[in-house]
Amino acid sequence: MKSATVWFAAALLCMVIGSPVRTAQSQARSPVPPQGAEPARPRYQVKPPEGPQVIETDTVRVRVVPLARGLDHPWSLAFLPNGDILVTERPGRLRIIRGGVLDANPITGVPPVFAVSLQGLMGVALHPKFVDNKLIYLTYSKRGDQGLSATALARGRLEGNTLTDVRDIFVTEPWVAPTAMASALVFARDGSLYMSVGGAINATTSGQLAQDPRNHYGKILRLRDDGGVPPDNPFVGRAGYKPEIYSMGHRNQLGLAIHPVTGALWESENGPQGGDEINIILPGRNYGWPVASYGREYSGAPIAETPVRRDMESPVIFWVPSIGASGITFYTGDRFPTWKDSLLVGGLSGRAIHRIKFNKDGWEETYRPREYMLTDLKQRIRDVKQGPDGLIYFLTNGFDLRDSLEGLVLRIEPAE
Repeated sequence: MKSATVWFAAALLCMVIGSPVRTAQSQARSPVPPQGAEPARPRYQVKPPEGPQVIETDTVRVRVVPLARGLDHPWSLAFLPNGDILVTERPGRLRIIRGGVLDANPITGVPPVFAVSLQGLMGVALHPKFVDNKLIYLTYSKRGDQGLSATALARGRLEGNTLTDVRDIFVTEPWVAPTAMASALVFARDGSLYMSVGGAINATTSGQLAQDPRNHYGKILRLRDDGGVPPDNPFVGRAGYKPEIYSMGHRNQLGLAIHPVTGALWESENGPQGGDEINIILPGRNYGWPVASYGREYSGAPIAETPVRRDMESPVIFWVPSIGASGITFYTGDRFPTWKDSLLVGGLSGRAIHRIKFNKDGWEETYRPREYMLTDLKQRIRDVKQGPDGLIYFLTNGFDLRDSLEGLVLRIEPAE
């Protein structure tokens, strides 16, 4: 890859003038399809590693070190300023790793969580001014009446091992449970908060909610840090639209990340049997689900009549078949020089960390295949983040709450 300066300058120009990162329909070039052969996936998940393992990747030899074991369906992680790690567990616990050791006692004060099937405690994020205000944000499934549930955003102050002043600052309208309502969080540079809300997919709705602006499902929301609506949101004042909506037409958004140079919001999105996506999220845009998609049903049939529409955004990266795209992070550290400027994508069904490399124009490289890393572990990768030390941290877990396989927090470091 050419210098980071050149690539980042090109990427910034793309965001300004709307070249490759804009809709593929308006460009001569389409989203880059999968390159190279994906390694065969293990049929069953195997027991996680007991100790450190040295693994060869395409460009560097790494050591994978388990930091914490015995977690119950971990979902998301976030770093405190001192390097300690917060981890959400889907059944409703917030855990902390202090000095590399998992505290046996969960953090108290977490709101009651409706944990069923693929729902529960999900995203976690620190306020940009956490050093001063100690504010933590959580997304979770909130129990409603008559078997309904909603996706809630709670805020509390972390004091020692307790959350205080905890309250819901935003709650979606309730919907039938159980269903897929994945939620992730990330703060933008301007201090606003992006929150994804999955498309509420179950036996009674296969995605229609994502195209309906009168609800929050299948949307990415943009909120103030107090849960209110920023006045410059794209649909503020527009009849028939929820004012919190920033973008719509999404299926199941498990990962959000801010581009380290452009400040653009990037998102990972699960398809069903195929059609996992990486999208660059622009205000007021429709990302197509379920009327325009590269995805396939679990039967193998196409989801939509067409993968692209001129009035909808296309993904910048997609996978067919699905990898179960989960957490994402841009690598900006110095510990893995050959990974610099790459996008790392967790894979649940693919059981790997996928490294996406970009050329000087900001497009995914086509002359080299995507790198599928850590396939030897045969683990479902739920979240992946760069730590303040420049190393990579990731979560593994089982499929749903009926799966008893322990979850882990692991660290990737150079094998020097």
